[in-house]
Amino acid sequence: MRRILQVLLPIGILVFFGVIISMILASKEEPQQRRYAAPSPQVIVRTLEREDFQITLHSQGAVRARTRSSLIPEVRGRIVSVSPNFQEGAFFEEGDVLLEIDDRDYLAELAVAKSALAQAELELQQETARYEQAGRDWERLNPGVDASELTLREPQIRQSRAAVASAEARIATAELNLERSKVRAPYAGRILTKDVDVGQYVTTGSQLAEIYAVDFAEVRLPLTATQIAYLKLPSIYRGANPSIENGPKVTLISAGGGEAYQWEGRIVRSEGAVDERTRQIFVVAQVENPYGESVPGRPPLKVGTFVQAEIEGTTLEDVFVVPRSVYRENNYVLVVDQESNLERREVATIWENDENIIVKAGLNDGDLLCLTDVPYALEGWKVVANNETSKNEDTMLASGSAPRPRSQAGPGGASYPDQILQKFGDKMPEELKDELMAVKASMDFSKLRPLMGKIASWAEANGEEMPPNPRAGQPRG
Repeated sequence: MRRILQVLLPIGILVFFGVIISMILASKEEPQQRRYAAPSPQVIVRTLEREDFQITLHSQGAVRARTRSSLIPEVRGRIVSVSPNFQEGAFFEEGDVLLEIDDRDYLAELAVAKSALAQAELELQQETARYEQAGRDWERLNPGVDASELTLREPQIRQSRAAVASAEARIATAELNLERSKVRAPYAGRILTKDVDVGQYVTTGSQLAEIYAVDFAEVRLPLTATQIAYLKLPSIYRGANPSIENGPKVTLISAGGGEAYQWEGRIVRSEGAVDERTRQIFVVAQVENPYGESVPGRPPLKVGTFVQAEIEGTTLEDVFVVPRSVYRENNYVLVVDQESNLERREVATIWENDENIIVKAGLNDGDLLCLTDVPYALEGWKVVANNETSKNEDTMLASGSAPRPRSQAGPGGASYPDQILQKFGDKMPEELKDELMAVKASMDFSKLRPLMGKIASWAEANGEEMPPNPRAGQPRG
């Protein structure tokens, strides 16, 4: 009996569970069948026409003064007074007395020089009388005979005249030193650093302060060779003036306190060498009267401010301006032919920016450019083309969702490299800053990840906090 149970019990258990599984499978609902819905054939198109396109080049840099110099005394002595404008950050005008050196020694030198001049003039008058008397005596005693210079006392009269000239020169030097005891501003400017104060003894050649002029501000802007090719700059040859008259216009933009401010300037010159590390060329933009209140509410353009620059480039003529969002695989765009079929059209671009691509070849006047992001862009797919109007500008998808463009933009529209440059400014080592500016200018973001690692290491070592990365945690497109 036990043996029979050992055989039948497992079989019974298997049969029991088999019945339960069969009941479960028999009671499940059939999956709902859905028919495939083809993408909507409605697309938005734009009729292409050739036009002229003004290129705008983007760069960045730090503001610096056009003229910067060290204030050095030309006489020695103790400082007895300083001007209220002789302090860091203060403005001064050309010719203002910034500080005064004790002038008593120079007043004494001037008095001695004047005394020497009076003595020399007395001797000159006496020698002049002797000179004239010698000439008359010789003519009376030796009529018609030439006399020697020594007989006529000509060497003595020249010596007396030289003594007077020397005394006058000593007076001029004493007066000049007396004038130099008052240190005057060489131009209208501002104090950058102050190195001395009242009571300090200074010598000739010691630095009193670091100053800079406020008539012009300059910004060195790096540009790639490609960007330079689209900038209207004359070639400078040996013997030519390197300054550029009426150079390309530049708009400098500085963001701060939630607002952006702009200054207008021009490119005035380009540097004569290519940077060996970044292979870039620097051009210099100049802004007139950066500290003047020419625009109400706009702060002055201070030295050291980091700015973004938009440079007016050349104008491309007879080109097609195409939205970058419709440029597929960096190779082709979609157009609708005369039979309302989609057609892939390979295009040759000559310029690109974040919004548009500029096409020189591959498109024709009157072509219908498809603006709709068609998920399945099949060659020859028949569609219904609707011209672009104000009503359907937002209708850009035939079905599905458009892929997000690859962008490094962060809050406020600034790219992540721009956020790093704005936050760290001059704190970052020049080598890292130049490398970051080169990557941004070349748009080669494949080099950005390893560079971000270097910058993060530097920031951690110096106790700095990296700005939040807008692409952190996003899957790769």
